[in-house]
Amino acid sequence: MISSLRGPVLHAALDSVIIDVGGVGFTVAVPPDVARTARVGDVLVLHTHLVVREDALSLYGFLEREELGVFVILISVTGVGPKSALGVLSTLTADQIAQAVADDDDKPFRKVSGIGPKTAKLIVVQLAGKIAPPVAGAVVSGAVAPAVAEQVTAALAGLGWNERLAADAVATVAADATEAERASVQALLRRALATLGPQGSR
Repeated sequence: MISSLRGPVLHAALDSVIIDVGGVGFTVAVPPDVARTARVGDVLVLHTHLVVREDALSLYGFLEREELGVFVILISVTGVGPKSALGVLSTLTADQIAQAVADDDDKPFRKVSGIGPKTAKLIVVQLAGKIAPPVAGAVVSGAVAPAVAEQVTAALAGLGWNERLAADAVATVAADATEAERASVQALLRRALATLGPQGSR
């Protein structure tokens, strides 16, 4: 089992990267935000899962071990293959997935391309008890009120950015924001837009 890879990026596509490990290039399917930010020559560390099929060996990689754990649980759900699981983690954060399962709410999963209502419900039902709910009071950033973080993330998503990428951007800018800025939707939105740049990712 290949559990992790570390090495310089040789190539980055829309949904995969090639990492050089000891002179061998490994192609790894990754969430779009990982592929988008990967730069040729930069050293990348990915937590990986090897999916074995009769006709292929496929690697799926994530920056955080928590995401890898959720991925492994997702592919155990009836009707959810590796690509669909990667699609879920490309749209929702691990905390958002855990919260949806804890709330018995399948609506977030219906937003994922390729996930229909029946499969969305199966995800909620079959993940119950297998994924720990978010820590009470946990938010996108420890110092940002949930309502503010959700509004900024929703605003960025409405402007065209992937919801997961938007949530990550909010967490990043909040870490350097003042207390007043963390309490202001407009202030955090301006900071996030400056970080993300002029173009959204639809």
